[in-house]
Amino acid sequence: MTVADPLISVVEDDESLRQAVVGLVRSLGYRVAAYANAEDFLAADGGRASDCVITDIQMPGLSGIDLKLRLIADGVRTPVIMVTARAEPALHQKAMASGACCLLRKPFTAEALIECLDQALAA
Repeated sequence: MTVADPLISVVEDDESLRQAVVGLVRSLGYRVAAYANAEDFLAADGGRASDCVITDIQMPGLSGIDLKLRLIADGVRTPVIMVTARAEPALHQKAMASGACCLLRKPFTAEALIECLDQALAA
């Protein structure tokens, strides 16, 4: 692994899911940074440092959608993959309208996440 390897940031308030996603992404050879919430991610200037962000939509504080909108407002064009357990079509539409490059419904497969990552990094 070199510094040229993409940095994937995982923003997820559920610790077990965050660790699982970090483990999967790391096993693919990417560098990974993990955050328990959007505020910590923003405080670390994670948007500018990351090549892709994987975020839960529903979290305490800023939601994943709010995070994507904040990145856009700050001029950060990092691709964002959103994850949610909720099934409402309106929420899915709002996520995609905010600029998410991919939306995964929990529980998702490793293959689905890998496909989204490939898509995001190719963009």
